[in-house]
Formats: sequence, structure tokens, C-alpha cells
Amino acid sequence: MNRHLARTLAATTGAAATVALAAVPAYAQAAPCVEKVAVVNNGGFTMDFQLTTREGQLTAETDTYPINQWRVIDLTSTTIAEGADVRPLVHATAGTDVQGNVFVSYCTNGQTATYTASGTTLDYQVTLLT
Repeated sequence: MNRHLARTLAATTGAAATVALAAVPAYAQAAPCVEKVAVVNNGGFTMDFQLTTREGQLTAETDTYPINQWRVIDLTSTTIAEGADVRPLVHATAGTDVQGNVFVSYCTNGQTATYTASGTTLDYQVTLLT
């Protein structure tokens, strides 16, 4: 309960209100927690990708690669801070840009989150494999 609401409640009910305020993060840390992010190209197009944070920070793009190949971005080689949530932003050549369906968190643990990009140039999905 915020202070304004507590004052309003006390004023309308005639009762004193005790308020305990806790710092609540804007987002809970996403799961899984990984050090690397891979995207497998299962689409009918060539593509590249980069990682984006919830705040919009971007990594460098990978090279462009065709169907049935994959690329990995190692977060330790980026400027993204450990603990940040990231997801891929895929760029289909001559097509649209699509973000991954969910965020993962960055922690230096050697683990890799793998997404798959599937569909066609103008209609595709980027999905985290579980």
C-alpha cells in the first residue's frame, strides 16, 4: 500500500493505517539464467540476430546465416551487465524483425539458452526451447 493510499484510507475510515513499504523490482529476474544465447535458423530465410535487454540495450549483431545453421552470442563478451534480462531480436533478410518470446537472465554459469526461428520472411516466431 502506498503512502497516499494509506492517508486516504485513514481519512475515510477514521482509523490509523500502518504502512510497510518494500522495494519491489520492476521485473522479477527471468529464468533460466544463462551465459550464452543461441538462435537456430529453422526459417525459410537468411537471418542475423542481436540481444536486447528490457531497457532496450542492444548487443552487436551476428553475421548473416542460412537455414539449418545457428549462431551464439556469449554475454561475457558484451557490455550487458550480469543479472540483466535479455532475449534475441532476429532480423530476417528482406523481412521483419521479431523478438524472442521470453526473456532469460544473464549469469556467468556456462549455460546456453537456445531459441529457434521458424516460419517465413514476413511471418515467423522466435521461441525458447525448453
